[in-house]
Amino acid sequence: MQITDGVAAARVLAGLMVSEEPRPELADAFSPFAPLIGSWDLDVSWYDDDGNVTRQTKGEWHFAWALDGRAVADIWITPSRAVRATDGDGEWGLTIRIHDPEFGAFRSTWMGPKHAFVMTFIGTPGENSITLDSREPLSAKTRWIFTDTGETGFRWRNEDEDADGSITVRQRFVATRPAAPSQT
Repeated sequence: MQITDGVAAARVLAGLMVSEEPRPELADAFSPFAPLIGSWDLDVSWYDDDGNVTRQTKGEWHFAWALDGRAVADIWITPSRAVRATDGDGEWGLTIRIHDPEFGAFRSTWMGPKHAFVMTFIGTPGENSITLDSREPLSAKTRWIFTDTGETGFRWRNEDEDADGSITVRQRFVATRPAAPSQT
């Protein structure tokens, strides 16, 4: 099959990328991510080294089963498409997560195309949380943590841990499900 039309190619890629559900043999392993599947509105805050909010905006985050149900993919956008005219051109981030049964954890790769930034993480579930620890050789250890996950919302934070163990929160997302469109 030869596809030369960009729109047709995008449709094929989207159809191949997204799955309706996880593979049955992976459903239990992926259960920590199941509540995240769908779309979320975000309140996004960035922090300086002293913990002061330096910037706030709206964002959006979309999660789906992917790659024949063998992965969880997400795209977060900040600022959201709805506020880009006033809040500027931010980042679109793509994450792919796979479960590694031999490792007993998730391998996760995040890509931010605006700055050509790639980070790899090892993800482990906790009680009502998922922690992703960066495996990048940065000056600080980066950790992304999902908490308080429920039907209507969750929280996420990006924190750095220095060699001395001090933690600095860099970013927080408060996620809520978008209101369903009215049926008028």
